[in-house]
Amino acid sequence: MVMKTGICAILASACWVLGFVQIIPLTFIVCHFSCYFSIEINHFFCDIVPVMKISCDDTSLLELLFFIEGLLTMILIPFVLTFVSYIFIMQAILRIRSSSGRRKAFYTCSSHLTVVILLYTTVFSQYLTPKLSSTMESGKLFALFNTAAVPLFNPIIYSLKNKDVKMALKRSCVMLDPKK
Repeated sequence: MVMKTGICAILASACWVLGFVQIIPLTFIVCHFSCYFSIEINHFFCDIVPVMKISCDDTSLLELLFFIEGLLTMILIPFVLTFVSYIFIMQAILRIRSSSGRRKAFYTCSSHLTVVILLYTTVFSQYLTPKLSSTMESGKLFALFNTAAVPLFNPIIYSLKNKDVKMALKRSCVMLDPKK
């Protein structure tokens, strides 16, 4: 109701355009590689890092471009904006006079902050290694965690604020505790 349709369309279009502009240079370079060690990619999906690892060609330019692009699109823009917004949120929370109000506001922010930390940790670990020297197995683990575990944890983390969920957890913990 607050955002106008035109602004919403511009923001959505900008996300689409920036997503394509971000990946096109990397895809162009990968498409011009001449040979590969294998026709199978040892990964869950066809990501650029596993493709670079099986290439016979020199991937140093692509690695550098991939790292710089990752820094720009994952750290300088979304991470910094999220971090700055949390600084303003924390300042606003600290201005709340009552301790119960501050506690409730921190509690509300904690679920989102937990999900954000999970997401950025896995994305940084998966894509922002300075060299491709990290093992393929750790890359697959971070990719699996990023694509499966983080979205799985989202509803669990957010539902922990629900009183009914908290009561059900307490009841199940009491039933599992042999001392009670």
